[in-house]
Amino acid sequence: MTEHADIEPEVLSTDLPAGAYLLDVREDDEWAAGHAPDAVHLRLGELGARAGEIPQDREVYVICRSGARSAYAVQALAGGGWSAVNVSDGMTGWAVAGKPMVSETGAEPFVA
Repeated sequence: MTEHADIEPEVLSTDLPAGAYLLDVREDDEWAAGHAPDAVHLRLGELGARAGEIPQDREVYVICRSGARSAYAVQALAGGGWSAVNVSDGMTGWAVAGKPMVSETGAEPFVA
């Protein structure tokens, strides 16, 4: 994990610790197409209204498609007192690494 004073902490999808709390902030159609099996879905636009659903007693790893939206979410969460880490390569990196994915549609999962 890299950490600098001016940017949020980040990690690659391949370096996620086992049992990590993974928060997927992508849109509904992206989530439905393919996501990490144990991820929790909460769209970035709902983060403010639903932040109370996110545990504050453990590190929260945040993922999106490419790492941009999750970086924004990490900054917002950190500002609210969460310990949050950006998955900087996103679901794109997750898929390239061959990590498991599931879809909500029954079709072969993919990163939308």
